[in-house]
Amino acid sequence: MLLAGLSMVSPFSIDTFFPSFRAMEAELQVSRWQMQQTLTAYMLPYAVTALFHGPLSDALGRRPVIIWGLGFYTLGSLACVLAPNFISLLAFRALQGATAGAGMVVGRAIVRDLYEGPQAQRLMSLVTLIFGVAPALAPVIGGWIHVVLGWRAVFAFLALFGLVLVIASHLRLPETHAAERRMPFSLRELTMAAYRVIRDRQFVLLALAASCNFLGAFCYVGAAPALILDHWQLGETQFIWLFLPIIAGFTLGAILSGQLAGRVPPMRQAGFGFALIAVTVTLRLFLHWQLAELPIWLQQAALFLSGIATQLVFPVLTLRMLDLFPQARGSAASMQSFVSLSVASLATGVFVPLVQASLLQLALLSASSVWLGVLLWRLEIWLSKRTK
Repeated sequence: MLLAGLSMVSPFSIDTFFPSFRAMEAELQVSRWQMQQTLTAYMLPYAVTALFHGPLSDALGRRPVIIWGLGFYTLGSLACVLAPNFISLLAFRALQGATAGAGMVVGRAIVRDLYEGPQAQRLMSLVTLIFGVAPALAPVIGGWIHVVLGWRAVFAFLALFGLVLVIASHLRLPETHAAERRMPFSLRELTMAAYRVIRDRQFVLLALAASCNFLGAFCYVGAAPALILDHWQLGETQFIWLFLPIIAGFTLGAILSGQLAGRVPPMRQAGFGFALIAVTVTLRLFLHWQLAELPIWLQQAALFLSGIATQLVFPVLTLRMLDLFPQARGSAASMQSFVSLSVASLATGVFVPLVQASLLQLALLSASSVWLGVLLWRLEIWLSKRTK
């Protein structure tokens, strides 16, 4: 449960204030494009510092990196509550992003420290489930907080959430990386460990494939304010209609992944997940192209199937990446997060704002990312067979 809570920090930080976008634009006197950059200001530092959380945990241990990271995250969230203007809000969002990843990145390494084989896959599926459910739950909570107390109270909620996790981690989080297994604490050693990971072609292909697959659904999360408030003409407390199908899909996908662990070869399971999401996003694109207005329930069905498929793929590819570097799992977890967050930052900061005014173009972005992920995954399989 604690690992699941740690994995929720970043999705909550991204999505909880979505319902407040229009009110924040009015109060801070900024455009919609500028408001979208509150996501970029968070995610770019998140991606860069993800490079260091894992290696630091390889050198110093898992506990201190998580506890100190969450502490600074809590301070950053509190600063957002008090931000006097838009520029300072961006700066404090950057502080949030720079520290929020400690729990998620190091938490993945903890899973692999404790478990192997099917048991590791089951737990990774559960953690990935919470990671996927959190973006769906966050704007629902944020919408009600915003309606009752205003947008600054949303960031106060994030500060409280961070404080609870700091206390829980201090009291309940064990140290899973023994001192005798730790790497020397030096910038050169940490840099070399990260370099060894990123120069591995199989790792890069797997990381990009997993990121592109996840983007098939995440680009709709990034476009949530435009989708809910503009396209679907719903209110600030009705984000559940977008995120409920994602929650259901992730939940069912996690259950299936856990049931298939040890029964079906992991890469065969990933192949089924890739096939399911590829068919789903392609069909959705075709329907948007053919119909003047695609019914909301059909759009929700596509999100539901995408959620299932993502859960079948992501835990398998994550474990495969970590297993490439058994002595530096923290570094591998960091690099995976860096790659996925860089892809997500590019999408939400550049591509989503360009296409979110058109559901057809948004569907095209989703389908393109998924098909690119399929190609990268197949290339990694070919490369692994060739090198054996």
